[in-house]
Amino acid sequence: MTPPPRRERRHPEAEAVDPERLYVITGGPDGAERAPFDLVTMIVARDEPSPTVQPEQAAILRLCRAPLSVAEISAYLSLPFSVVTALLTELLATELVESRAPIVRAALPDRSLLEAVMHGLQKL
Repeated sequence: MTPPPRRERRHPEAEAVDPERLYVITGGPDGAERAPFDLVTMIVARDEPSPTVQPEQAAILRLCRAPLSVAEISAYLSLPFSVVTALLTELLATELVESRAPIVRAALPDRSLLEAVMHGLQKL
């Protein structure tokens, strides 16, 4: 009887990020303005990746079929936040993604107000 396959553990230090590759991905310090993303900005893809986009941008478009935060994208791709924001800025400029601020919980109506409205509607 053969033993079950063992899962390999990934060690972050084993996957050192090449700074030159990150420089190429972001296009270097060209001084261009980046979109004002923060960690909780939600991103959703508007279209499928075309063959001309960078592999990292194509990965973002595939990941963001459902809304994801910038922090989640950064974690899934194992890329620094600054690199992800540079990639997202390009995707936003070409209208391949949409961004929106997350819904703030304080902006939602109070539960007691919703219950009062519901009881009022039931009495009609």
